[in-house]
Amino acid sequence: MNFRTLDLNLLRVFDAVMAEGNLTRAAERLAMTQPAVSHALKRLKEAMGEDLFQRQAFGVKPSSHAESLWPEVRAALNRLRLALDPADFNPQVDELTVHLAMADATAAMLLPPLMVEFERLGVLANIRVLPLTTRDPRRLLEQGEVDCAVGYFPNAVATLASQAGMAPIRNYRLYESEYVCVMRRGHPLADQELTLDAYCAARHLLVSFSGRAHGFVDESLGALNRSRRIVLTVNQFFTAGRVVAHSDLLTVLPASFIDATGYKRELIERPLPMPLARVHVEMLWHLRNDDHPAQAWLRQRLIAAAINAQALPAAPRNRRQSDL
Repeated sequence: MNFRTLDLNLLRVFDAVMAEGNLTRAAERLAMTQPAVSHALKRLKEAMGEDLFQRQAFGVKPSSHAESLWPEVRAALNRLRLALDPADFNPQVDELTVHLAMADATAAMLLPPLMVEFERLGVLANIRVLPLTTRDPRRLLEQGEVDCAVGYFPNAVATLASQAGMAPIRNYRLYESEYVCVMRRGHPLADQELTLDAYCAARHLLVSFSGRAHGFVDESLGALNRSRRIVLTVNQFFTAGRVVAHSDLLTVLPASFIDATGYKRELIERPLPMPLARVHVEMLWHLRNDDHPAQAWLRQRLIAAAINAQALPAAPRNRRQSDL
């Protein structure tokens, strides 16, 4: 490819097609016709010496080379756009509707301070919170089902870190917590040290978004050649708190979530008798929203809400807050 002769307008088409995954939607985004977008992709193919997209039944699929190029192209276009047209977002004038995916306890922590801030500023924003049903929300973000996902996504975040910023998903750590064993006050194990034998002999409740009766605790126990009996799985932390407060079941929750169950006075926490990694609550979003002024504004508000909720803020990984 000869960069000196490359029509840089083709990069705008490339960016739009990558973001939309569909030529018709990309054309609408660019205020072009669909044939014009197809022609631009043909010219880009000739310039690159390879086809960056394959047509599918419901859109186009980018090649691995296209996926590796996109973050760099998007970043370059964003810098150029900000230099030539420093658009701004006015939350009191510009209406915004955002779809967030998060668990009930996360929402209970972040939404109160977020709404207080919105009311103070008179923000014209509409927040739609969707239930989080997975530990890996990348597909939801890639398909545009949600704008932002907040939660504990260790495997997804590890994969993103290994891709060194080349993936179309961005992440920012909002706060940290630790897992603790939770039981009702007056539980037979409440007034003694929680040993591994006592823990494994008890009956357990597991918060599982998928309904699968196996979680991080079970992986840690398996490494010790131990196991536990999971009597009940639920998909909400509030439900977990209520059940445990009225039974002899044990559960494991992030310490920061206990207050969000609404049963803090009825519950006590004990250190787990086995090692378990700390909980890193991350905010994930798609590259297509990286330079969207309204989306960036909302991400900043979520960071402030995490701080105001008495969480422990952590530094971003290789990203400035101004880049959010």
